[in-house]
Amino acid sequence: MKTGLTLFDTKSAERHEVGADENGNVRIYCCGPTVYRDAHVGNLRTFLLADLVQRTLIFAGLKVDLVQNITDVGHMSEDLAEDKMLSESKLKARDPFEIAQEYEAKFHQDLALLNAIPARAYPRASQSIEMMQELIAQLIDSENAYVGEDGTVYFSAESFPGYGELSGNRLKDLKPGHRYEYVENGAKRFHADWALWKAAGNRTQMIWPSPWGDGFPGWHIECSAMSLHYLGSHVDLHIGGIDLRFPHHENERAQSNSAMENQEVVDLWLHGEHLLFEGRKMSKSAGNVVLVSDLISRGLNPLALRLTFLENRYRSQMNLTWDSLKAADSTITRWREKYQDWAKAPFAAADEEISEAFAFILSDLETPKTILYLREIEKSDMEPGKKATIFKALDQVLALDITVAPTRTELSSEVEAMIVARAKARAEKNFAESDRLRDELLKLGVDVKDSSL
Repeated sequence: MKTGLTLFDTKSAERHEVGADENGNVRIYCCGPTVYRDAHVGNLRTFLLADLVQRTLIFAGLKVDLVQNITDVGHMSEDLAEDKMLSESKLKARDPFEIAQEYEAKFHQDLALLNAIPARAYPRASQSIEMMQELIAQLIDSENAYVGEDGTVYFSAESFPGYGELSGNRLKDLKPGHRYEYVENGAKRFHADWALWKAAGNRTQMIWPSPWGDGFPGWHIECSAMSLHYLGSHVDLHIGGIDLRFPHHENERAQSNSAMENQEVVDLWLHGEHLLFEGRKMSKSAGNVVLVSDLISRGLNPLALRLTFLENRYRSQMNLTWDSLKAADSTITRWREKYQDWAKAPFAAADEEISEAFAFILSDLETPKTILYLREIEKSDMEPGKKATIFKALDQVLALDITVAPTRTELSSEVEAMIVARAKARAEKNFAESDRLRDELLKLGVDVKDSSL
């Protein structure tokens, strides 16, 4: 069944229409967070991409079955030393599962603040060990996997003839020692093989018994096992960040297709591009990792983040800035105020305008054009009741809570005094004192916008 939504498929490098079954149900799998830390805004860009797709399909009259995994075991750190969950456990001297539960709860809280519709299921890797082991056993039986001399089970990359079709990486060109792969000391038959089940070795935490000995799952096997278990042998759309295209999604595709007798499990692979902040890649070392809580602490509506994403193409690298977030926050407040005035008039039919704006979204999620269209309507002399109808309808997809009346907070006498003192400092060109007071106000959740002197 056709959905009307076309998206750019990474595998074919072409746009294709998203499919649905005969009942209008679209099966979507989205790679979820690794819950050893807070999800930053770069992570959230991918998750909001999945939500935008889900809202678009629902608005078009389809039903969505979205599954998003929670990685709480199996994701190797870049230095290959140990699992990220165990690294965080040692650093904080806390139980790893306790840490995972804490950050998983924060992840769901962030999604709620950003108006994301919950997935149908959020399976945890640690609670899906049995289904992973069943899939691994099946891959061994089909000779797509083997047990190495070190007790680790490896997938045989050479057994899957279509390897590289998703990422463009050919097996003959791959060099040994990719940073996501397990150190195996020669136990692999081919250097590009990867671990499905890792022997415990000296590891004593987060290990499970298996037919191949105590151990823990590899990172890639969890998504194959979960998608096949929860969505069956056919996935209409698979979503993730562009950084997952290789090796994660390439390996996942090889595993899933091999388990299904080389049938293509995923119809369409959708990848969101990287996010920069203030012109740089977000990292702890750069000190520019931004969380939803950071927006709130600056007095910004978390949905300002959602609007900035909507104003940019999902397939383009994006540079997020505090200025763009502040501008988006102001836009949301203005639209809410204007909607309250527009809605005082009788609502008027606007089917043509709504269809025109929604058509941009159906065309590979061209949301920047939809936002621009709304800005033009906002400034136009269109009757108020019609404007209200258009904004209310499209907000079902944009999810900016435009129909919610804006709230105004009364400033305390202390804050008012600081604002007056800062204005005096700026007038006297005492910019050091002005900046100090601005920073103090930000800590109190007050963001002062300056005009030119």
